[in-house]
Amino acid sequence: MSHSVQSKLSRSIRTGLVCGALSLLSVASALTADPARAQGGWYGQLKTFATFPASPGFPEGIAVDGNRVFVSGPATFGTAGTGPSKIFVYDRDSKILKRTITVAGEALDAEHALSCIAVDGQGRVYALSTQLGLLRFTKTGHGYVQEPYGDPLPDLPACVAAAPGEACSPTPFEVPPIPNDIVFDEDGYAYVTDSFQATIFRYPPGGGAPEIWFQSLALSGGGPQPFGVNGIRLDPQREHVYVSVTFSLSDPSRGSIYRLPLVDAPEEADLELVHDYTAGEAPDGFAFGKSGKLYVTLAAANAISVLDRHGIEKARIESSPGDDIPLDSPANVAFDDSAKTLLIVNHALLSGNPDHFGVLRVWVGDKADPLEKPWLP
Repeated sequence: MSHSVQSKLSRSIRTGLVCGALSLLSVASALTADPARAQGGWYGQLKTFATFPASPGFPEGIAVDGNRVFVSGPATFGTAGTGPSKIFVYDRDSKILKRTITVAGEALDAEHALSCIAVDGQGRVYALSTQLGLLRFTKTGHGYVQEPYGDPLPDLPACVAAAPGEACSPTPFEVPPIPNDIVFDEDGYAYVTDSFQATIFRYPPGGGAPEIWFQSLALSGGGPQPFGVNGIRLDPQREHVYVSVTFSLSDPSRGSIYRLPLVDAPEEADLELVHDYTAGEAPDGFAFGKSGKLYVTLAAANAISVLDRHGIEKARIESSPGDDIPLDSPANVAFDDSAKTLLIVNHALLSGNPDHFGVLRVWVGDKADPLEKPWLP
């Protein structure tokens, strides 16, 4: 975003704020594979799963539960004076929009946004609101009932100016919170990334007040778009928490995937680098496949990076001229296991092109490593 937009952001967010192998011959016969577009691997052609309405626009979160695909938005700035945030519910097989969940209680004259979402064992949807905190939506009849689940993230002072013993942010200057992504563990704790305060918070089972789980200057963002820690998922072995950092404070052209042990209180020395992106690609959301591969959205490179179990990039999925809608700042991914396809949220944050808002799909021959969906009070 431009410096003028960022200045507007800095002012406004303080007032309201801010996813058995086939032979090559069988693949070729079943799919349109383009090795120039999917560098390093064989994948299907990008197709449109669903479009996302321009109001609210800027979709970011995605979650799949059975035959339902939930997509949330808007995840952007400059929303003061616009309509409410929403979650759209699509049928996984027919790709038809079945329901629209409208968030209630937002102060629409101030900045308001909805970032990422998750689902629990009862099929209830959890969404991160920049104004209202962690919300829960329960299907009742033909609609969904909204209730508060977790308090909004606290606005922490920068540690350089904090009082002794006061909870603070390791960022070099004070910035407000911006909740970004969410993942549950099997015990029902919800881990939430705060992209501006270099912090991962944790909500206890049943919700309530978030606690600081991990902080590090390495999670702090830099440059004109200072998004630090962003996406978050558990590894298939449930031994580590993986996170992405979109723009590093020390070098904004670098973005990284890190991991931490899944313990109650990880320490700074536990933070382990998995992969660095060094050309301003801007890693965002990601998801593990059943294969163990990690599918990472690259918001600035308009691509999906495929990492192996060792954090080595093996392929990139990119747009080609024949695609219905090009990849445009992809933000998050989820799997349609029935078709072995990857569903990609086209955020279009940088272009702002409403024709690109939506969810794309591409055959990857992989299924999801199932997300934890705990049974919660």
